[in-house]
Amino acid sequence: GLLDFIARPIRAHMPPDTRLIAVDVFSPFFIPLKVLLLVGVMAAMPWVVYQIWAFIAPGLYRHEKRFVLPLIIFGSFLAYCGIAFVQFFVLEHMFAFIQSFTSDAINAMPDVASYVEAILSLYLAFAAAFQVPVVVILLVKMGMLSIAQLKSWRGYFVLTAAVVAAIITPPDALSMLAMLGSMVVLYELGIFLAQFFTPKAIDASDSDTAAP
Repeated sequence: GLLDFIARPIRAHMPPDTRLIAVDVFSPFFIPLKVLLLVGVMAAMPWVVYQIWAFIAPGLYRHEKRFVLPLIIFGSFLAYCGIAFVQFFVLEHMFAFIQSFTSDAINAMPDVASYVEAILSLYLAFAAAFQVPVVVILLVKMGMLSIAQLKSWRGYFVLTAAVVAAIITPPDALSMLAMLGSMVVLYELGIFLAQFFTPKAIDASDSDTAAP
């Protein structure tokens, strides 16, 4: 089932025939429901965001309507990519990293409730972090920042991303570096895409040089 699927990364690094344990008496009932709730929310996310867009659409200009809908689809796709990145890369390498420091005298038997809560928080954190290109495009589209400013502030963004990654990821270097690297790459992707979404605001320096 779904619980077996999301537990696969940690069970791959546990001793053979070892399972996650349920410390709380109600965990076997509530944990699968929590997982199903998250899956339902993620599956319905494009529809939910579309309904929000449909509510505000009457107050938008025609060119803004054409711009918002593709951005909603793009943001939903990035959220799914963030969750997939956690499931198929971050968790696998994170537990391998943790296991490398575990003594042979310790028989790890993680609690399923704490495990599910930890990975669900990682799913949400990476889904949010993967929205960096959307934020960058919106900032340029609304005229709040120019492409030139975004390029010149790369160092500040890397520092900010490092602080954010250190706060919202588990206390291991690998997951923090994975989020930091992802956010930096996505920041550059946002700058690249913003030039196509906002051709009139490609670079403030271009308009300065063109001025008489």
